[in-house]
Amino acid sequence: MEISIIPIGNSKGIRLSKTLLEKYNIKDKVELILEKGYIIVKPIARPRKDWEKAFKKMSENGDDKLLFDDVFEDENLEEWK
Repeated sequence: MEISIIPIGNSKGIRLSKTLLEKYNIKDKVELILEKGYIIVKPIARPRKDWEKAFKKMSENGDDKLLFDDVFEDENLEEWK
């Protein structure tokens, strides 16, 4: 794919199409990798972004209860010693 270098203030940059942004889920930032004569633009994946806020909200709402007991009646805990 060939794209043009465009002026951005005193700098220059590239413009990515809406299609590329959506396809690769690019939001605000990308990782720029310089490797063996290539410039690689890589989306930044943050699968756990905002989990802390979500967990806090769950706690405030009382939604952070266990769905099932963490120890079962027939569990043999001796085998883990």
